[in-house]
Amino acid sequence: MPNSLVIVNTSPLLYLHQVGYLDLLKDLYKNLIVPSSVVEELNVGRQQGVDVPDITLIKWIQIKSVSSPSLIPIIVDLGKGEAEVIAIGLENSGSLLIIDDQLARRIANLFELKYTGTLGVLVKAKQLGYFSSVLPVIQSLQSKGMWISQKVMTDILQLAGESPTLF
Repeated sequence: MPNSLVIVNTSPLLYLHQVGYLDLLKDLYKNLIVPSSVVEELNVGRQQGVDVPDITLIKWIQIKSVSSPSLIPIIVDLGKGEAEVIAIGLENSGSLLIIDDQLARRIANLFELKYTGTLGVLVKAKQLGYFSSVLPVIQSLQSKGMWISQKVMTDILQLAGESPTLF
């Protein structure tokens, strides 16, 4: 994916930072785009005492505003970060969105946008040899508050070539 834009939402940045794997994004995708609203969301978290990355200090992350605000999906239950990730994806065909929110994924599907999530990043990293098992990383993510259903856990472990009976 190094030739297409990779646009990241708040939760993948937050969770990967908290478990010490934020640099996986750089290793896998080289340069990332983060909407300005995601930076705002992270700043709110920082003000509330949450351990969040300071995106403004990371050279391989570019902060970008939506060029055409009319592309931002106006859906009440969709967060501003997710909406801007989708809008920037619409402005840049062939982009990859990294989003975890289910509603945002459904909207991305409607617009035929490519996406993955935090767990998809981990599977790709394992496939490329960055670690031997995704399970310990997923367990760390869960300890930081990431909710993962039993079905998603089973599916991710199968995608990673790991036995779902391990957890």
